[in-house]
Amino acid sequence: MKKLTFTILCLISSVLPAQELSTKDVAVSHSFLKQSVHQSIQLETDRIFDKLVNIRRSFHENPELAGKEMHTQEVITRYLLDLGLEVKTDIYGYSVVGILKGAQKGKKIAWRSDMDALPNDYPDPEAFKSKVKGVQHGCGHDVHMAIGLGIAEVLSKNKKSLKGTVYFIFQPEEETFKGAKEMLDKGLLSKINPDEIYGLHVTAIPVGQIMVKPNEMFAYQKKIRVQLNNGLSEEETEGLTQKISNFLTRIQSGTKPWEIQSIVDPKIGLTNPDTIFKDYLFADGKFNIYSKNNVSFLETYLYETNSSNVDKIIPGVQKIIEDSGYKDKLLSVSFVQGNPTVINDEKLTTSATEILQNLYGKNAVAPDYGQVPFFNDDFSYFQQKIPGVYFFLGGSNFKKGVIAMNHSPNFQVDEESIRTGVRSFSSLLIERLNRN
Repeated sequence: MKKLTFTILCLISSVLPAQELSTKDVAVSHSFLKQSVHQSIQLETDRIFDKLVNIRRSFHENPELAGKEMHTQEVITRYLLDLGLEVKTDIYGYSVVGILKGAQKGKKIAWRSDMDALPNDYPDPEAFKSKVKGVQHGCGHDVHMAIGLGIAEVLSKNKKSLKGTVYFIFQPEEETFKGAKEMLDKGLLSKINPDEIYGLHVTAIPVGQIMVKPNEMFAYQKKIRVQLNNGLSEEETEGLTQKISNFLTRIQSGTKPWEIQSIVDPKIGLTNPDTIFKDYLFADGKFNIYSKNNVSFLETYLYETNSSNVDKIIPGVQKIIEDSGYKDKLLSVSFVQGNPTVINDEKLTTSATEILQNLYGKNAVAPDYGQVPFFNDDFSYFQQKIPGVYFFLGGSNFKKGVIAMNHSPNFQVDEESIRTGVRSFSSLLIERLNRN
């Protein structure tokens, strides 16, 4: 390709004045080199696709729970070493960090893939079912790892085009919301120091589609607990929890944002500006009610899209209890669980979207107008330290009956999503490295 570019520049120089050549030859050279790199990415992605599918299926057959990802670590480590990457496995648990240094100096970018499986035994339609009873890759982390390895291989083959360093973070213990924080607490950023970080999650949107938005990708999830002195009758308790539930409900009229399957509905789902998955607050079903040492506990999970409203919830619940005549019985209202949520950097999200759409067409990235309830990701801990972007990657193929609804029975992923992920995000990382 260098020879072709040189020939084109010579032809241009024969017909253009020297002053024009100084600007136009650079533009042509850059255009052809850029085209060559991304054509190489597509060809390399296609070449290794079947191998990545087999790796994904092996992960699927041999899932490991959070904190037990020993075999998974071994597979990833061996793969990255075979690519010639420097590998670190001494940061936390069964984590792996692969380091790919480009031919030229530049910025540092991290790509994160999570590793652990789920403790369940749901029906699995795949022929390559889990061989471990009670453990499944029912959230798609097997796909995430295959994509991460694929990006590492594609970029290693395009090392001469890399201006900087790429860190491949394979993170354990995501399902317990522990691994990312532990890696940071154990000194990850003293060993690597990325300027940006990216990651994805396969989900139920159509295969081939990438979805992203700036700021919050998920609703804020909190577990609220009310403690009361014993003494309320069953009827009084039911009446009080109903009042609290009513207070913890703000939804568009006639909508049900807790029906997670609707995220793919073109009329009310995430891609519609009028989606039902924005500006809501709701509690997750009935309160869990129990007593201990003469104290009554009322607990539920709630989901709020607006961060500024979160601090108003506890005072509001306290007021409802007091206005209901139970001020003397109220001991406390508190959040007893509440993880940080994924918040995408606005500038990086805009840049990433433009890059992918310019390279692979306007439809390569779909806008996301809502926030998904119930789910979350400890990728948020990385984003607290490093500007980053978290993408949704489509895994469903509705014509084939393949529905990639995470944590659900019959969870299945169209493996073409691997091809989309490797191609698209290899290109994204190269483009981001080449931008100062």
